Amino acid sequence: MISMSIENVKYRQFDAPAYYHVYNRGAGKRKIFFDTVDKKKFMSLLARYLDDTITEVRADGAEYERSTAKLAAYCLMGNHFHLLLYQEETDAIRELVNSVSIAYSMYFNKRYKQSGRLFEGPFRATQINNEAYFDHITRYIHLNPRTYRTYYWSSLREFVGERSTQWVHPELVMDMSSAKYTQFLEDYEDKRSELKHVAKQLNL
Repeated sequence: MISMSIENVKYRQFDAPAYYHVYNRGAGKRKIFFDTVDKKKFMSLLARYLDDTITEVRADGAEYERSTAKLAAYCLMGNHFHLLLYQEETDAIRELVNSVSIAYSMYFNKRYKQSGRLFEGPFRATQINNEAYFDHITRYIHLNPRTYRTYYWSSLREFVGERSTQWVHPELVMDMSSAKYTQFLEDYEDKRSELKHVAKQLNL
């Protein structure tokens, strides 16, 4: 079983350059994504800050500032999300995730006529600072859905060459062919108990 040291706390200071596994869940483990519309909205908010090919302006007419963080992998689940992010500037990840989380919370509360906190608390972030965790983290992220092979709302399709998204960067973390990565996932299917162990540590 993979051993990890995970601090479920808000990072006051992020190292750079560094990779971080960022995750958060709904308050009381409630759903934060009810349907495709919700997931599309969350992805569009990521694209707002990460996609250099689109221009979106705020209510005051100013353009949203591009983030220098890079998204290597992701998965959106019913009551939580996972992002694997890389930054070369100290505040890039914090600013990106805070901006997306606030905007998504506003959208969610408006759509479902709710008020108050959507997420359980500030997003959590774990620095990828050992080789075992680095090798395992994309596999953990992509194997979250039971139907991971056909699941649309993860970056697995980018990793196996079935989809190209300009602002998703599997090349930052993947050093194997698409076929070998597929086998890499399949080799772990019978070890899903380890995934549950990781999820427990992440408090998901």
